Amino acid sequence: MTPWTSIARTSTPDGTRLELLRRGPHFSIRVDGRLLMNSRVHDSEEALAEVALGALPDREAARVLVGGLGFGYTLAAALARVGAAASVSVVEVARAIIEWNREFCGELNANALDDPRVVLIEGDVCDAFRAPTATFDAILLDVDNGPRAVGRESNAWLYSPTGLAAIRATLKPGGVLAIWSAGPEVGFSERLREAKFSVVLQRVRSHAARTQERHFIWLATRPA
Repeated sequence: MTPWTSIARTSTPDGTRLELLRRGPHFSIRVDGRLLMNSRVHDSEEALAEVALGALPDREAARVLVGGLGFGYTLAAALARVGAAASVSVVEVARAIIEWNREFCGELNANALDDPRVVLIEGDVCDAFRAPTATFDAILLDVDNGPRAVGRESNAWLYSPTGLAAIRATLKPGGVLAIWSAGPEVGFSERLREAKFSVVLQRVRSHAARTQERHFIWLATRPA
């Protein structure tokens, strides 16, 4: 089997080590030596956009926020499902991931960052909800492995009652919040309902060739 080859690496200001590796057409990113993401497994990331935008009655001029760039699969799937007048903001905290998308990984997502409908924001996605106004038709969050398995400690706020209330206030009436998770989280659906969302939890395939492996998407709608 062809081995993985390291093609780029960097350290964040807090000392976290990020490394981009390639094997044939596939890429992976490791954080402090641990696998963060693999480009082979991305069906559920695309499903995040499909589920969320499929719930909107009118997507032509939708305003969408994507939390987490990754390899750009969710961003590309969102762009494919909205019209020419739409706006898709994507928030990514790691500058290296943005740079690697531009330099190495654009082939994975049809160079989605170059789409004129994209607004790229380098920063903490939590900041997008700190001073909320009813701005977005859809918010897609794929920044953690789930509501409890957060990649950054500060992200726990997103799934707290305070964070969910702030996110809800950022959605237009009738808007949708979709949250990706590697597994189900007991009690999180009820937490969303307590935040005054209508909630559906969906199981989706992680990869077409892995029929038994499932990820989860919460679809939470702010009532009109």
